[in-house]
Amino acid sequence: MFQRRRSAVALRHVAFEDLGLLAPIMEREGWNVSFCEAPVDDLSHSSIGDADLLIVLGGPIGVYETERYPFLTREIDLLERRLAQGLPTLGICLGAQLMAKALGARIYAGGVKEIGWGSVTLTDAGQASSLKPLAESAPVLHWHGDTFDLPDNAARLASNENYENQAFAFGNNALALQFHLEADPRQLEEWYVGHAVELASAKISVQELRARTAEVSKTVARAADRVFTTWLGQLGQGNAAGKTAQAR
Repeated sequence: MFQRRRSAVALRHVAFEDLGLLAPIMEREGWNVSFCEAPVDDLSHSSIGDADLLIVLGGPIGVYETERYPFLTREIDLLERRLAQGLPTLGICLGAQLMAKALGARIYAGGVKEIGWGSVTLTDAGQASSLKPLAESAPVLHWHGDTFDLPDNAARLASNENYENQAFAFGNNALALQFHLEADPRQLEEWYVGHAVELASAKISVQELRARTAEVSKTVARAADRVFTTWLGQLGQGNAAGKTAQAR
């Protein structure tokens, strides 16, 4: 029997922060993905709001910079509507922060800028979620300076020594990742160029970051495949937005 391929829309803020490792996984799992350039495209279009899955990617700006970047307000409104309806939504880094804001949480500059490969510690809810492969010390890419409070009725899934909220779930269909599980090690050369000023300001050695990326590339690809395949497979199995117990 023919099975309809589901539609996904990825909201992109800068060209080089794209789906990365997630792209071939979604193709294999039967998703048609289209991109929307968040700063310039019409976010009110029904093809975005009604997509089977919305993915909000990262970017080098803050959620609180709405006066400087007015399109952020439109993104937040879009996320408010989807999350209220329990529609499948994935947020990564800036996308996770926008989801938290849409759910009423505070977004603010953190005390430490995290850039580079590191681990996260899963909560009990995280251990029971699609993130379970990360419990095996699989490294993830951190690249942020902002953080957020855990939204009401959300379940904290992961933390680390610097930030309590590294991932959360909201209902059965919404996942927010502060870290970059999707980042393709082969494409990070574009990140080094695009974030050159930030890396220099943070005194991050590109050579050291490149060397560490080479060391972990196979491990992170395997972890991303396991996590995203599991999460995509679970979508639509329940629609209990706002009913997930908090894991504090």
